[in-house]
Amino acid sequence: MTTATISNGAETVGRPSHHPLLAVAAVLLGAFIASFDVRLFALGLPDLRGQFGLSFDEGAWLATASTAPQILIAPAIAWLAAVFGLRRVMVWPSLLYVATVVVIPFVRDYQLLLALHFVRGLLLGVFIPATIMIVLHNLPMGWWIIGLAAYSFRLSFTSNAGVSLVGFYVEQVGWQWLYWQDAVVAVLMALLTWLGTPREGVNRQLMAQADWGGMLLLGAGLALIYAGCDQGNRLDWFESGTVTGLIIGGGALVFAFLVNEAVVPEPWASPTVLMSRNVSLVLLTLMTYMVTSLSNTMLVPNFLTVVAGLRPEQVGGVLLLYAALPLVVTVAAAIWLLRRVDARIVAVFGFASFAIAAWMGTRVTHEWAPDDFIPMALVQSVGQGLTFTGLLIFVVSNLNPARATAFVAYIQVMRLDVIEIAATAMTTWLRVREQVHSNLIGLYVSAGDGDVVRALGGLTGRFVQHSADAETALARATTMLASLVRREANVLSIIDGFQVAFWAAIVGLLLISLMLAAPAGPLTPARAKS
Repeated sequence: MTTATISNGAETVGRPSHHPLLAVAAVLLGAFIASFDVRLFALGLPDLRGQFGLSFDEGAWLATASTAPQILIAPAIAWLAAVFGLRRVMVWPSLLYVATVVVIPFVRDYQLLLALHFVRGLLLGVFIPATIMIVLHNLPMGWWIIGLAAYSFRLSFTSNAGVSLVGFYVEQVGWQWLYWQDAVVAVLMALLTWLGTPREGVNRQLMAQADWGGMLLLGAGLALIYAGCDQGNRLDWFESGTVTGLIIGGGALVFAFLVNEAVVPEPWASPTVLMSRNVSLVLLTLMTYMVTSLSNTMLVPNFLTVVAGLRPEQVGGVLLLYAALPLVVTVAAAIWLLRRVDARIVAVFGFASFAIAAWMGTRVTHEWAPDDFIPMALVQSVGQGLTFTGLLIFVVSNLNPARATAFVAYIQVMRLDVIEIAATAMTTWLRVREQVHSNLIGLYVSAGDGDVVRALGGLTGRFVQHSADAETALARATTMLASLVRREANVLSIIDGFQVAFWAAIVGLLLISLMLAAPAGPLTPARAKS
């Protein structure tokens, strides 16, 4: 079996590694660290606020400071790895990351806590972006599909397994392990990188052509937009000067980046890399994937925590056993299929699974318990295992090798900003629909209505039996009735969310129907190359 490399327009100048599999293992570990970290922090934030003694607003800014810096640096990492070598880009940031996450749980000063989380986010932004390029540069062609599938697997697996891990750490081991788990893995990642990558010189010719302005403008602009979206729901969007300033300022920087790429002699990430029909269609389809996959990563956990009133440790078991672990089988099935059929067909199966799962979600009622979501979780696992893997293989099959580094920069935009926009839009949709349903249900819950009087009478009687006086019992009964209205409004809003996920899957299927066959190559089935 021979090893082939893809020229990406930014070649390193060192000797080949004698242990390429170790280098690939290192970057895949880094990808898992970053994905787990973002998921664990989001789910564990309420517990972290309590441990650090933070207000709700302080916790919200801590979350933004932990993730926004990733997008500041992530788009440039593949280029930096090509210029300075993977060893320089990965080893020292890994060790600095270990020191940072070990210290954070002991800090109580809020400003220092923000600064450390900013550094932590910046370092996380290093770990994922080089993965695709390293897989294609270091693995034999026959292993490319497996390497890219592993990259795809970590995204879906960490989204579901993270819920269970948060509960385990907080309840059983200690909340500090939300940070410390990464320290162990990051040390291993640094060791694998050191052993698996060559000692490379700096590509000074390429560095002399560096588009530093373009990298800074895109990273800073997208980081500001991310921060604005992350704070949007809390601060009521454009009613807040902070959110308005972040989004408009970020947009201005991104516009300046586009102008910069049009005028500099050697653009770092020219948008023309996206002008291919198949590439642009795949990126649009990936956006629909990010929306429809929220049925699993957001809607199911939201229902079980908001409506059923469960904690992560009570929810995580179902998602781990029936959504995360089955991904081992579904991703393996995706690899088998991708060697035999067009990647578009694999993605079609995935979107069809998501559509079925979302349709199942529209049947949810307030009586559903975690076990009622098992059939849906299994179908969603099929969707997650097939969809992203199929789309990733298809888009890489369509890349112009000389412009691969530029495309990887835009993949990071999809990974962070577009996912955040999709999640923020769904959060806003759920909030608005809950308010609408509360108002509509409230129209039928009015004082003097016979059904309302009977319901209040029954609830009041129950509270009186527990030694409450009549006035207190009536007040508690009224509060209970209002909570029942909110519960049903939340259920209806989540059903509306599943409907959005269903139609996103349908749009994804339509976009796939517009794609042309990928050119024959190492990632296309054998029949396409004959």
